[in-house]
Amino acid sequence: MTEFRAQVEAVLTSPTLTYDQRLRQLAALAVNAMPYPDLSPACREALDKRVICDMYEGNRPYAPRYVLPDYGVALRNGSAFLELEPPTTLAEALSFLTIVYGHVPSVTTYPVYLGDLDKLLAPYVTDEISDDELDTELRRFWIRIDRLLPDAFTHTDLGPEDSRIARAIFRVERSLRQVVPNITLKVDPERTPDSLIEDGVRTVFETGKPHFVNHPMMVGDHGEDYASVSCYNSLKVGGGSHTLSRINLKEVALRHEGGVDEFLATTLPSYVELTAELMEARIRSLVEQQCFYDHNWLVTEGLISLDRFSAMFGVFGLAEAVNLLMAHEGLDARYGHDEVANQAGYRIVERVAELVAARPLPHCEGGGGRAYLHSQSGIDLDQDVTAGTRIPVGEEPGMREHISVCAPHHKLFASGVSDIFHVDETAVRNPQAMVDIIRGAFTVGMRDYTFNLDSNEFIRITGYLVRKCDLVDIDQVGARHGSDFLAAGAERNFHLTQRNVKRVGARELAAGTTPEA
Repeated sequence: MTEFRAQVEAVLTSPTLTYDQRLRQLAALAVNAMPYPDLSPACREALDKRVICDMYEGNRPYAPRYVLPDYGVALRNGSAFLELEPPTTLAEALSFLTIVYGHVPSVTTYPVYLGDLDKLLAPYVTDEISDDELDTELRRFWIRIDRLLPDAFTHTDLGPEDSRIARAIFRVERSLRQVVPNITLKVDPERTPDSLIEDGVRTVFETGKPHFVNHPMMVGDHGEDYASVSCYNSLKVGGGSHTLSRINLKEVALRHEGGVDEFLATTLPSYVELTAELMEARIRSLVEQQCFYDHNWLVTEGLISLDRFSAMFGVFGLAEAVNLLMAHEGLDARYGHDEVANQAGYRIVERVAELVAARPLPHCEGGGGRAYLHSQSGIDLDQDVTAGTRIPVGEEPGMREHISVCAPHHKLFASGVSDIFHVDETAVRNPQAMVDIIRGAFTVGMRDYTFNLDSNEFIRITGYLVRKCDLVDIDQVGARHGSDFLAAGAERNFHLTQRNVKRVGARELAAGTTPEA
């Protein structure tokens, strides 16, 4: 009790936390004062030693980690719970959505999904509304979102078709240069014009967003109604994810003394099962004890349904695991650079995917009764370990080799992959080349493509965005965006500004080919 009171006192007296940030931290302390769901001794030990990780979601889950409401249902029907009639104008629709967002939970207490706004708003953007009027309304809405939902995990999705609304959102983004909301652009080789992708690319040059997803691949895993949110988490709209737990492949490899074959046969399966046990305990607590899906208004009014939810099984530390196993086999080979190491990495991920697909989990009908595999992009507390299946910071090869190493993993990660590419100012002079790279990356099997411009004030830390200026003196003055605190820790531990920067030529690749370095 003394320790608990000291933690509460530290929050109450912190000079850097806003009122809302204090509320969230106090709530987290209360939840973590509750007993953890029952775990086996082996699972508890693996969790305590951080071989597996619950992402610090709290001891007693009382809301899903990620919720992706079908906002179209609310716009069409109104909301009895919120006492709102269906909107009839663009201004009413934007006000309606703003109110709804304030009542959508997630692990951050802010919604991670704002809807596919180009489609949601289409019925309200008539020919009578000029581009200037559209920009004005969206600009007001965009400012409200940033001020009311200050968390960079918040996404809107656009595409794959072109639209007035998508173009207007990009214009507003370049004008305001805000962190929130994040943006995902869905890209379909048949439906998305180069001009829309280039508009997105030029917006990245100014604001660090959008990130780009391979629409046909996503549809193959989730159907047409999906969204990409938070740190590249792709999930079903009208559903979401109960929880995200992850396995530290580096720590697993440190507990193994043999080579790759023995690792795949013995050590790895045991820790995958412990991770699954952790996930099952947390899911049952949320669904069967806290009964979130029995009474929440999002369920009762049809914006979400339990049968569209699953869970996310995350992996990270692949690079370090492979390098350790190569050393065990007496090989001087490194992940990202040597074919024998890269092949070992593919075998490890394929084995994890096989084990996850064979392990049923309760209340995961959205994923066919199984968890989705996710290449997890790291958290601020990680040290000396690489996010997901990435090549370590500072060791990244040229663009062509980088894509060719990463792409084979992507087909296995239905709930997203956290690869990030770092480019220099040559890209600004060659935006069509970036369009070519994105199309080429998707042609060779990448699911997600995200890039940072080296000179940009905006930078992607794990999957979310921050402004570099917001991280200066954050320990002394705090920050309005809650995700900035996570970013500061991640930058200290990951050294993300030291990523190798890639030059971009005039025509980096032709569609259907792999890019040049």
